[in-house]
Amino acid sequence: MVEGRSIMKATDLLVQCLENEGVDYIFGIMGKETLDLMDSLSKSKKIQFINVRHEQGAALMADVYGRLTNRVGVCLATLGPGATNLLTGISSANLDHSPVVAITGQASFERQHQESHQYLDIVKIFEPATKWTVQIKDSQTIPKIIRKAFRLAQMEKPGAVLIELPENIASQIALTQPLSVLPIPKSTPISQALEDARTLIGQSQKPLVIVGNGVIRQKAMSGLLTFVENLQSPVIHSIMAKGILSKKHQLNYFTFGFKKNDEVLPIIEQADLLIVVGFDFVESPPKDWNKKMHPILHIDTLPAEMDEHYPVKGELVGDLNGIFQDLNELDIPSKPWVPIGNIKEQIKAAYQIDVAVKDLSLTIENILTVIEANTTEKTIVISDVGAHKLSIARTYQSKQAGRLIISNGFASMGIALPGSIGAKLACPDAPVICITGDGGALMNISELETAKRLGLSFIIIVLNNSTLKLEEQMMQEKFSNSYGTAFGNPDFVQLAESFGIKGVRPKQLNEFEQVLKNALEQNNEITLIDMQMGRDL
Repeated sequence: MVEGRSIMKATDLLVQCLENEGVDYIFGIMGKETLDLMDSLSKSKKIQFINVRHEQGAALMADVYGRLTNRVGVCLATLGPGATNLLTGISSANLDHSPVVAITGQASFERQHQESHQYLDIVKIFEPATKWTVQIKDSQTIPKIIRKAFRLAQMEKPGAVLIELPENIASQIALTQPLSVLPIPKSTPISQALEDARTLIGQSQKPLVIVGNGVIRQKAMSGLLTFVENLQSPVIHSIMAKGILSKKHQLNYFTFGFKKNDEVLPIIEQADLLIVVGFDFVESPPKDWNKKMHPILHIDTLPAEMDEHYPVKGELVGDLNGIFQDLNELDIPSKPWVPIGNIKEQIKAAYQIDVAVKDLSLTIENILTVIEANTTEKTIVISDVGAHKLSIARTYQSKQAGRLIISNGFASMGIALPGSIGAKLACPDAPVICITGDGGALMNISELETAKRLGLSFIIIVLNNSTLKLEEQMMQEKFSNSYGTAFGNPDFVQLAESFGIKGVRPKQLNEFEQVLKNALEQNNEITLIDMQMGRDL
């Protein structure tokens, strides 16, 4: 000890800083350049290292873990291909605004000035995909870098940060200590901005509330609900914001943001003011839904982006809970109106919401109806990317906000299976259902071994049709052929059993429901359900 500070190896200090930040899990794969860090992690009594089968899986696990906990998910890789394998998951976290910190190894300084084995400038490669990238050049800076990285990852809008640790720095001696973790300060708009917002609402006849994922990130559901029930105007959700209003809430007009067959758009056209709350442009650009250039009341943690289809007439920026607390104390005028044309029933029919199952065929809508009927508020459903994602975004109605996980900003195929591992570690008492196409499933199927080794329990539903269905639909529409969209599959039941997990293949919908019920009731093992969908998904 020197002047109250410990003398230790740089990676020991790094682990102390991660413990100081409250890190429970690090997902990753080790390598030569991270041996010192692994040695330091092996001594930690607070952090569990989850060694995965592919670095992409590690980043996607960290993404979903961060999304569900609002804490920073951490992933680790060595240099070169290990680091670049993280890139898809890190990009996904950044565009879907999940707090994630990635740590990568790197060649020693003496190798970085010339062509060298496995050396790439990882900091530069990751710059477009993160909020901040940094290389540790001096072990004394580790506490400052870790504190800044975690603070930036969690600050609105949350995202990913990359920290690169060169091999020669890892074994240096450090003389410093972790920095104090302070809460991120919150702000609310000035009273004049609130008054202007009330005036703007008062001048409208048909305001429409558009709710985005930021409301879930900020846990502002209660304040928003009070606001919309005082306002009494229709509410629509982005794909990632489903569950904020219950399915049966009279003001809930469901989900928008689809490229085709978006049944909610006529409601936007009928409105004269759009109250847009916590909405991320990455989900759906305003040009796709505000074609009539309706005025915008922007309510978010950050100022509005500049866009000709997003004409801001009022702006409330800051902590959403604080904003709604202040708004709900004002005398916000009630603006009840109902879109013309019996549109809610049209939406429900088109999206197959509350539509009775008429037969036992294995359609995606029938499967989703069964899943919804057998889930609780705690159930987490994770959708992979593909044609089924759009069906889930339309049809499946989450019973609680934040319990439907969809990759929509980066739309990363392969997220569902590793994401289920992150979800189960984040919420060990919650049932987790992974819905994936066969294409997405095989991208990260190796993580079944990780899940089995960890003793986790969740349900994997593989929609098996031997094709990239969404791409097939687009090819047919544009070129009247489906070149490049078909592939072969293994026997998923035998594949599951080879990993030591249960695999089943129901033939009809009633069989599927019984299998699902049994798996949910037992909740003590991984069950893979192979759904033979034909080519009609």
